[in-house]
Amino acid sequence: MAFDEMIPLEAARQLVVDKMRLMDVETVDILASVGRVCAAPVQSDIDVAPFAHACMDGFALRAAEIEGATSESPVQLEVIAEVGAGDVFDGTVGVGECVRIMTGAELPADVDAVVKYEIVDYLGGDGMPGSAVAFAAPTAVGSNIRQAGEEAKAGETILEPGEVVSCAGVGYLASCGALEIGVYARPKVAIIPTGSELVPPSEVPTPGHIRESNAHAIAACCIAAGAVPTMMPIVADDRDALERAVRAAVSEHDFVITTGGAANGDFDFIKDVVADSGELLMTLVNMRPGKAQTFGIVEGTPVFGLPGNPAAAYCGFEMIIRPALRKMQGFTRLAHPHVMARITQDEKNKDPRRIFLRSTLVKAADGSFEVTPAKNQSSGLFGVIQRSNCMAVMPDGTEPVKKGDLVECILLDVPEHIEL
Repeated sequence: MAFDEMIPLEAARQLVVDKMRLMDVETVDILASVGRVCAAPVQSDIDVAPFAHACMDGFALRAAEIEGATSESPVQLEVIAEVGAGDVFDGTVGVGECVRIMTGAELPADVDAVVKYEIVDYLGGDGMPGSAVAFAAPTAVGSNIRQAGEEAKAGETILEPGEVVSCAGVGYLASCGALEIGVYARPKVAIIPTGSELVPPSEVPTPGHIRESNAHAIAACCIAAGAVPTMMPIVADDRDALERAVRAAVSEHDFVITTGGAANGDFDFIKDVVADSGELLMTLVNMRPGKAQTFGIVEGTPVFGLPGNPAAAYCGFEMIIRPALRKMQGFTRLAHPHVMARITQDEKNKDPRRIFLRSTLVKAADGSFEVTPAKNQSSGLFGVIQRSNCMAVMPDGTEPVKKGDLVECILLDVPEHIEL
């Protein structure tokens, strides 16, 4: 492939994703596993639940004893004991007897159902041991009981490799005694801002200078993608300085991203640095904003050069780099979800590239989706992206899009595993 050839977005994404390797497996505390991909089978050390217990406050009894109960002919039972959560009743529940029981309490051995408090007649008493209660309807065997081993058996695999740990999953792991699990490590990403015009955000820029912001946005994108970013010092427009920064970064990181200097200007050096230091694989992608996207491998580490305009850098990250970082962490769903929506305004299309319009998606009164592109689509603006929740896609070619046409909308604030 000629490096000045503009390749389709899908081909660019596949090229980058195919070069990614799975991160090593690390063992982490379950609280640190939320949102990460399980890398090895996890087993329960006990039955869960470890014993049959009541699912709600009520009266434990044998279902057969109240089988014929009706409102006209209720069945009366004597309350012989009260069992709270954490207590064990080791006596015998005889004929005509029941036990007052609390949620979570272990079920006595010779009962098989629990009837909740609210539908029991206390017959003027308090329902405590020594009183009697009446039942006006039958109940099924096993009602309001969580059986021993219902959720997991001792030694059973409760989490398979490839599963993403959710917040509820942490509770599941804790109940099964799995307090540490193996997950794929988070990739360490070096982010190198480039440009002699840049000053740190903490400084007030002097004439001819601007605050660095792209690298901060991309670092935030890395965090959202599950990676661990490191902000490197700003590198001036100097080829040798950029090469030194890239070589230093690849030696200590799993992925390197530069911002700025990806085009063909006199001071755009990332393509040359990657080509001279390693293997250059891509320079141009059929997308707007973000045509100039440099990718290659330096000393075994992926290096990606993003454009300097904020929207171009953001689109490049979300469309290409984010899927790559997710693959490194073991995720199988890599692309943002999308929906089709009716566009609310005409859009001219004078560029044959695929265009990503920063837009707002809403649900119309009829339940369908409507999308409105932002008025200002300048690639130099962050605020427009902040106020957008999707990117409306204008397909390749120069055909205009008319108000009411259906267009693809890539959802920026919906996780990849959500299917719409």
